[in-house]
Amino acid sequence: MEFNIQTDRTPDGVVIIEVAGELDLYTAPRLKEALLAALEDGVLRVVVDMSGVHFIDSSALGVLIGGVKRLKPKDGKLVLVSVDENVNWIFQITGLNSVFDIFSTREEALAGVAA
Repeated sequence: MEFNIQTDRTPDGVVIIEVAGELDLYTAPRLKEALLAALEDGVLRVVVDMSGVHFIDSSALGVLIGGVKRLKPKDGKLVLVSVDENVNWIFQITGLNSVFDIFSTREEALAGVAA
């Protein structure tokens, strides 16, 4: 599957970063660029929709952790959408499922980031 990333903003200011394909050493910098662009715009609520992601490595996990670290001091929030069992397994075995709120639909994630 070809890598693709798109950014959108809801009317209430939540940035949605939709990612498809593999999140790895080669594609993680594009995710980082999208996250940093949102944060530089002053966005405090981010949904990273990874429902189209079937592989994630440590470099991409580092980008996501970096986003959380940047948002936390500002009372911001980053949540994930992930449906692939292999990707979810990576979050479980690394213990990162306790760092991220992970939802199975974008609608649930939008509700979770607003809470």
